[in-house]
Amino acid sequence: MGVPFWPDTCSSTTATAIADSISDTKPIVSDTSSASNTPCSAASSSTTSDASSTIVSLQSGLSLQTLPSVPSLQKFIPETLNASTSFICTSSLQPPNKLPVTCLAVHGNLLYSASSHEINVYDRTSFSHLHAFNDDESSSGSVKSVSFSDGKIFTAHQDCKICVWKLTTTKEHKLVTVLPTVNDRLRRFIFPKNYVKHRRHKKLLWIEHADAVTGLAVNNGLIYSVSWDRYLKIWRASDLRCLESIKAHEDAVNAVAVSGDGTVYTGSGDYKIRVWAKPVNEKRHVLIATLEKHKSVVNALALSDDGSVLFSGARDRSILVWEREDSANYMAVTGALRGHSKAILSLINVSDLLLSGSADRTIRIWRRCQDEKYCCLAVLEGHRYPVKSLAATWEGETNDIVSIYSGSLDGEIKAWQVSISRSAELNNNNKKI
Repeated sequence: MGVPFWPDTCSSTTATAIADSISDTKPIVSDTSSASNTPCSAASSSTTSDASSTIVSLQSGLSLQTLPSVPSLQKFIPETLNASTSFICTSSLQPPNKLPVTCLAVHGNLLYSASSHEINVYDRTSFSHLHAFNDDESSSGSVKSVSFSDGKIFTAHQDCKICVWKLTTTKEHKLVTVLPTVNDRLRRFIFPKNYVKHRRHKKLLWIEHADAVTGLAVNNGLIYSVSWDRYLKIWRASDLRCLESIKAHEDAVNAVAVSGDGTVYTGSGDYKIRVWAKPVNEKRHVLIATLEKHKSVVNALALSDDGSVLFSGARDRSILVWEREDSANYMAVTGALRGHSKAILSLINVSDLLLSGSADRTIRIWRRCQDEKYCCLAVLEGHRYPVKSLAATWEGETNDIVSIYSGSLDGEIKAWQVSISRSAELNNNNKKI
C-alpha cells in the first residue's frame, strides 16, 4: 500500500483554532474543526537580528499560571541560551484513513506509526511506506505503544493484550505470540489463587490486563506494561512470562518510565506519580514514594538519560521537573516548564533535549541551561489537530541534528529536522530556515 507524502519546508504555520484539552484516560475525541488534505505549507517570514523578537515569540504561547506554588524554571534572557536552533519540516504524511496517530516509535532506520489498530512502517530516509501489519485485527482496538527488545517488537493494544512480533527476512512483521502466552495461562489457570477480581465482579488470571494497555517500557531484559485497569505488570523478555502484577494506582495508569537502575515511575488519572523499586535480595517491587503536585490527570512521563531527572506532563498544561534528592531515593519537584496553552499529551527525552507535544497543536523543544534553568529552544507549529505522539533520534556523530516525528489526531505525521549549534555566543537564538 503506497502512502503519499509531500516534502516541504514549513518552519512554522499558525493554527487557526484551538483543540479542547485531551486526556488519555478516556477514549480520544478529536477536534471537530475541518482539516484540509494538503501538504505542509511553508510559513511566511521569520528571521530577525533582534534577539528580543525571538524571545517574545517563545513567550507568546505561555500558558496561564497553573500550580502557582511551583516556580517556573524556564528563562528567556538571550545570554542564558547557549545554543542556536534552526528547524525545518521536511515531510508530511497524510494517510487516507485520517485516523488518529496514537503512537510513534523509531527503530534504526524504520519509523513505526500506529493509527487505530494498524501499524505502518516507513523508511526514515526516503519516507516511503514499506508495509503495514496488524491491519486485519480491527478487534484489537487502537495501538497505544510500541517498544523493542531482543529483536522483538512489542505492541500494546486497547483489547488488553500485548502482541509480540518479529521482523522476517522479507522485511515483514510476523506475530510471534500474545501476552500473556498460552503456556503462561496453562501454568496458572487451574489454581484459584491465581485469579483476581476486577471491576464488575469479573475474575481474571493475575497475569492478564483487564483494560486497555496504555504504555510499555523496556529495561534490562524486562518489559513493563501499564493499563487503564490500574495495574503495573512486569514481564521477562527472554521467555515472555509475567513475573509481577502490582495494583499501582486508584485510577487508570496512562504512562510508565523506567530508569537504568530499574526504578519504575507510573503516572495516573488519580493525579499521582508513583515510584517503584525492587529492594536488594527481594523478589518483588515495592512502593517507595508517591509524587503529588499535579492537580489534574498525568498523561506523560520522560526520564533524562542518567535517570536523575523526571519530567511529567498533565492536563494542567504544565511540565513538572523532578530531581533526585541527595538524601533520598526518590524525586522532589524543582519547578515547572510553562508555555503550552493546552494539555500535555506526550513527552520524550533525547540526550539533553526534552520534547513536548500538546493539545495546543505545537511541539516545544526544551534544553537545560548552565544555571539549572531551562530554555525553550523552538516551537514547532503546523499541525491542525492536537499532537498525541512524538519520536526522535540524533543523526550523525556530532549530535547537532535531531530528527523529530510528530503525529496528530487527524492522522497527519510530520517529520522535522532540527539543527542545534552549541555555540557559546548566539547570533540568533531561534532562527527559522
